Formats: sequence, structure tokens, C-alpha cells
Amino acid sequence: MAERKKILEINDLRISFRTQQGELHALRGVNIDLYKDEIQAIVYQSGSGQSVTSRAIIGILAKNSIHDGGTINYYDEEALVSKDAQYIDLMQIEEEDFHKLRGTKISMIFQDPMSSLNPIMKVGTQISEALFLKMGMTRAEAKERTLELMKEVGIPEAEKRYYQYPFQFSGGMRQRIVIAIALANDAEILICDEPTTALDVTIQAQILELINRIKKERNLTIIFITHDLGVVANMAERVAVMYAGQIIEYGNVDEIYYDPRHPYTWALLSAMPDLETDEKLFAIPGTPPDLHFPPAGDAFAPRNHYAMEIDFEEEPPMFQISETHFAKTWLEHEFAPQVEKPSAVVRRMERHIKVMEAK
Repeated sequence: MAERKKILEINDLRISFRTQQGELHALRGVNIDLYKDEIQAIVYQSGSGQSVTSRAIIGILAKNSIHDGGTINYYDEEALVSKDAQYIDLMQIEEEDFHKLRGTKISMIFQDPMSSLNPIMKVGTQISEALFLKMGMTRAEAKERTLELMKEVGIPEAEKRYYQYPFQFSGGMRQRIVIAIALANDAEILICDEPTTALDVTIQAQILELINRIKKERNLTIIFITHDLGVVANMAERVAVMYAGQIIEYGNVDEIYYDPRHPYTWALLSAMPDLETDEKLFAIPGTPPDLHFPPAGDAFAPRNHYAMEIDFEEEPPMFQISETHFAKTWLEHEFAPQVEKPSAVVRRMERHIKVMEAK
């Protein structure tokens, strides 16, 4: 099997924001590797830092942000920014250089399509502007390519729809327009920040199917940010579980779903609906920590039924479980006590073992 090419590497990324209450430490040492042609999911609870991570990658952090340390190394294969280095640090380049990458190499689909679109500009113009300004096409060429993109993302009657405004589209169709804009300049990395949250279940499935299809046709590399573990199972190859500005577990889909190690991952899986049982769904107690005052130990400790004394005193390192699986929990220490995992997690693991044995 050929070795995969690493296209993006986030190393110990730390970002804070100046607020009236003091500095808010949004990212506290995030590490993520992204390989070409893969779908990497980031699973989170609100306020974990997932959106800050995506905005840092695409260079649209708020002006009150502070870069406390770390790098985002992008493989600049075409030397658009630097001819001296293959990898460039996206946290260090100027906006002029970022403009060469944003949209052309790295694009983003935001959570709410209505806020991503100009309400008083026709949708066809919004797509074709990206082609006209960045690709150097004529107006006629840009329109022709826009119609092709609209058809590619499944918008019927593209000729007619080209001249309509965003309010004349349904939520699902608006999201398709946003996807068309993201694809207009043939970006190689697509960041999907909760692209289906505002849509009903049927339309969600259609948008996910569309993203999967386009990924295969265009050999895209995708970062898929979601709180929905059901979506992750059908979309991603590898999963990063994020909590309180840190990656607390990292592995491939099977490892995260069927051999989870961090109590927070256990809690997320236990709260996930399961067709195999009629038990009451688990609710994670408490609230996430205030990152104006980051905890000294494990950030999940106050909400963790399995927390030990050390969890409140010292932050755990990232323990390696396998070549691809890592977990930031003291329960993986060689002297940690053996604990009984939640019943929902145990049942999931047992079902997976039976399926694998049957194969």
C-alpha cells in the first residue's frame, strides 16, 4: 500500500481571545494530521474550539485573537506562497499570501448557508464572482462554469436559478449554492463546519451524499466538523474527539466507535440513540469548563464519573494505544485501575466483535 501524503499538519496550536473577562484560551495544544484524499472528522461539544481550529486553517480568525504558539503547516505543492519551502506555516503568512490559498486551495462550507450568502445578490453572480476574480475568466466563461457547478451540486433548472436570490431557495438548496462556491476554484481541502445542522433529516442525508460524491469525483481532502456521531460513522475515515480546546482522543472510525478509551468519548457514545436497546439515553452531567480559567488537570474531570484524584491535579499526556489510536486520559496509565465501561459502550463493542467474527 502506497504511503499517504500529509497535506496539513497542526502542531501544538494554542489560540486565545481578548475578552472583557480576560483572555479566553480557546485552543490549548491541538494536534491534527490531515492526509490527502481522506475525510477527517472532528467531533465536539459546543465551545470545544472546533470552529476556532477551522477558522485558523482558513485564516479568518477574529481581530481579538492571540496566537500563543504552535503551527499549521500546509503542503504548498505548487509553491504559491514560498518557493523555498514545501510546507508553509499558515499562522505566519501575511493576508496577501493567504489570499492565494483561500478558495483556490482551502475552502470552507459554513454552518448557516443564509449567513454565508449575500441576500441582495443573485446566486449565479455570487458563484461566478469567485471564478471571474480568482480564475481570470471572462464573464461569459464564468457564467458557463457556474451553470456547470450548479448542475454538479444538484440544483435543477440551473439557467433559471442562476438569476434568483438566496431567499428564493430552500435551506438545502442554499447549502448547495455554498458548496458550489467552495468548489468553484478547485480547492483541494474542504472544511465542512456543521454543514447540515440547520437542515431537516431528509435534506441532511442528501447533502452528506453530495459531499461524499464530490469528494470521490474530485479527490478532495475534507475536514468534517460535527457533533453528530451518526454522521461521522458514515463519512469519516479518522476521528478527532475535541473537548475544552484539546483533542482528547484520536483514531480511525472503528477505534473510536468500538474501542473508545476516554470517558468523554464513552459519554458521547452513551448519549447516542441505539436501535438495539430501549434504555434511557445518557445525559452528560455538568457543563464544560470556563476557559478563561483553564483547569489544572483533565478538563473533563468534574463531569467524569471515573475521575481519579490525579485528574484534578495534573493534565494527562496523550497515551498511545495503537499505531493509529491515542487517548488523553490517566485511565491508560499502566498503574491506573481497571474500570467498567458504560453498558451502552460495552454492547457496541460486543456487537462489533460478533460482526467481525462472522466475517
